[in-house]
Amino acid sequence: MHVGDSVARKESKINSFCAWDGETLVLNILGTPSAKLDAIGKVKGNQLKVSVTATPVAGRATDHMVRFLAKEFGVASKDIEVVFGRFNVNKQLRIKSPRNLPSVISKYLSQEDPNAQ
Repeated sequence: MHVGDSVARKESKINSFCAWDGETLVLNILGTPSAKLDAIGKVKGNQLKVSVTATPVAGRATDHMVRFLAKEFGVASKDIEVVFGRFNVNKQLRIKSPRNLPSVISKYLSQEDPNAQ
């Protein structure tokens, strides 16, 4: 096993901004630090725009984003894994068993799954 294998193995190649991997929701994020407010925005290509008020210093904006998204998804911060992008605006997150889905995500997933109610 090579040094980078553990990270590469976890990275999910998804054709959208979000997808289920079992009970885990995988999200591709385009982050905007130093914003006026914390917010989940619109979809841009294969990424979901997420703005946070924190400045991008030493990963603090990503840490702040994880705390913000934990509240939005009804999970603990420890249930959100930053797969890649801790120091970059392009990120992939894995959210373990989210209890809430923001509307932009629930709308998309219900369109993808013809069995969804």
